[in-house]
Formats: sequence, C-alpha cells, structure tokens
Amino acid sequence: MLERISVDDTVRTLRPDFAVLLMTAEGLVNGPSAGSESTDGLAEAATPHVEAWREAYRGFGVNPKRARPSVDALLRRPELPAINGVVDAYNLISVRHGLPIGGEDLDTYVGPARLTRAVGDEEFGTVKEGEPVVEHPEPGEVIWRDDVGVTCRRWNWRQCTRTRITEQTKNALFILERLEPYSLDRLIEAGDELAGLLRAITPGATVTTRLIEP
Repeated sequence: MLERISVDDTVRTLRPDFAVLLMTAEGLVNGPSAGSESTDGLAEAATPHVEAWREAYRGFGVNPKRARPSVDALLRRPELPAINGVVDAYNLISVRHGLPIGGEDLDTYVGPARLTRAVGDEEFGTVKEGEPVVEHPEPGEVIWRDDVGVTCRRWNWRQCTRTRITEQTKNALFILERLEPYSLDRLIEAGDELAGLLRAITPGATVTTRLIEP
C-alpha cells in the first residue's frame, strides 16, 4: 500500500518543499478515548510551520481563516477532542509537534491514496446538520483521494466520513505532512513518537513507514 501512494506533480509545483511521512499500523486493537489533553503553551512553538500551511492554503485559493489547516484548528482548542484511543494519539502528536496529521481506516480504501488537485466533480462524503451529504471540492483544490472519491479536502482541512478511524478500525494509515521551515529530522521524530503511542495501544501492531521527500 505505502509504495503505491503518490504526490501529483501539480502539488509539487505549488509547494516544492512538501514532504510527507506515511505510516501504516496493522493489527490495531482500538478502544475508547482515555480523556482529553490540554493544548496550553503549544501554539507559540508551532507558529512558523502553521504560517507555512496558511500560505499554502492561500496558494490554491483558500482563506486559511475560514478553512484552517488541521494543526491550526487543533491548537486553537483549549483541549483536544476525546474521540478514541488511536485518533487521540495522532492528534496529540500533531499538537506536540505542530504538524498536520491525518488518520485513515485502510480497510475502507479503494485503491491507493494520492495527493492531487481537484477537477471539481469528485465526491466528498460528509455530515451537515446531522445528515450525510455529498459535496464536491473546488477546481484546483488540493485533495487526498482514492479511486472512489475525496478522502480529505483542502490538503488536511477535513476528512470524509468513509475513511475515518473508529473503535472498530484494525488497520490504519497515518499521513504526517511537512513544509519548510520544518525539518525532515523533526518529521521523522514525530513519526517515531506516534509509532510508540500506537505500539502502547497495541503491542503486537505492525508499523511500517515511507518518507516521500521533495
């Protein structure tokens, strides 16, 4: 799976400095959340990298004050949301390291993940006012997708309902995304820390990584 994941040249043209650490964790035994974590004092240290993501959003026509990069949105919360053990783990690493991280249920994927720019007719399943709806990205929007449709809109802004990690998830994909001035060493360090938390949740889990560099 990891070797088939790709970053399209149209995204490379937009941000040549983009790098992504991909991680699969197989054989997970997920469970309920252990409780929320405070984000107090973390936002200031993450500011240079968060600003790089805001600039990237502007680059494909999105106002980052209206649709915030995922790490920006998390750092603005006084506490992280308590969702389930695995989601809480990657959200915690996200705010500790000032790094956008996505978590996906691998068993819900159809074909490999790929980062590209939208045509505009791709389907994105989400929830609005408590009801499931299908939306479409704007043409040129940076999206993660598989063969069925969009798995995450606006690079790392919002995940679709189909691929989200639940307490029943056994096999997961994690997407750790970096722009300069964030170093590759820091990116790998964040991945190692996430792998440690996942192995603490499930000691027998098999964790595999792949780094896609600029």
